[in-house]
Amino acid sequence: MISDPAHDAIVEIDAGDTIWRFDAGFLRSNWTCIWGDGCHGIGPERAEHLQRGCCSLGAELDGIDEAMMVSALADTMCDDLFEHRDLASGGDGIFSDSTRTNTRIVDGACIFLNRPGFSGGSGCALHLAALAADESPMDWKPSVCWQVPVKVDWVRRDDDVEVATVRRWSRADWGEDGERMAWCCTEGDEAYRGDTPVIDSLADELEGIVGSRVFVELRRRLA
Repeated sequence: MISDPAHDAIVEIDAGDTIWRFDAGFLRSNWTCIWGDGCHGIGPERAEHLQRGCCSLGAELDGIDEAMMVSALADTMCDDLFEHRDLASGGDGIFSDSTRTNTRIVDGACIFLNRPGFSGGSGCALHLAALAADESPMDWKPSVCWQVPVKVDWVRRDDDVEVATVRRWSRADWGEDGERMAWCCTEGDEAYRGDTPVIDSLADELEGIVGSRVFVELRRRLA
């Protein structure tokens, strides 16, 4: 079931200091990540064979604390799970520049993306290392990476109450790069083929964003 953003209902939950607004149509849809199973990436041309997913632009890091966390984790990872470990430990490190606001791009994708055919497994090295350590990838990966395709828009009202709108990521959210993308997974119908609704398949991610109390109420409203 593909929901139409123009006709989606909004579920609103007042949590006191924050009013949460949810794109109910997307949360009820059967969207699923199809990385490695038909995903064409976000480059200017459809390129399923590259298996870059949404990693072509690297990861935008959420402040110095997240940058330090990812850097520390990178130092602990072994060559068996991190294809570009040697590059990460070199002079240029894992960041795109001295601001440490983005991960570095190597050969057209994030330094943490293991390429197809890598013996330790293709995909995000941070994700693979977290699983190997029997930990949640959400605790290892930059927040933007584990939250996609969920996007949160924050607006502070004059009364100091924050309004947070939780919705699907759109092509426009990529800025100018979005205009050149050959494909974006939440638009079109290719990724809407999962077995469960998003409220269930992304339950951990949604709860991580909104907190347990709001998530329980959200699930009750969508039941």
